[in-house]
Amino acid sequence: HVQLVESGGGSVQAGGSLRLSCAASQASDSHISLAWFRQAPGKEREGVAAIYTTGPGGAFYADSVRGRFTISLDKSKKMMYLQMNSLKPEDTGMYYCASTRGWRRLLINEYPNWGQGTQVTVS
Repeated sequence: HVQLVESGGGSVQAGGSLRLSCAASQASDSHISLAWFRQAPGKEREGVAAIYTTGPGGAFYADSVRGRFTISLDKSKKMMYLQMNSLKPEDTGMYYCASTRGWRRLLINEYPNWGQGTQVTVS
């Protein structure tokens, strides 16, 4: 049974930072993509960052967050994190963690497993 539970959301002023956490039951498994997606009100869900549990753990970022956000993995704790710096109002939205087998980067339709989300508001 796949479990994904997000935490760490909140309200922050523009320019500030937040760290999101995702308790991911598959984080210590091999060949799993773990990713963060977000959805702003009235907009489609979009990919933010993804990481692979096998190999050097290469990460993939959306252009809109590259250089500001960092995704990381702690396999021993079965946790995934998203460090968000230099936050902008357009980063506001519900943030979801998701998982799938194989390296799927941010191909949203390839992710069958989803958490409930955590809200991030940047003003």
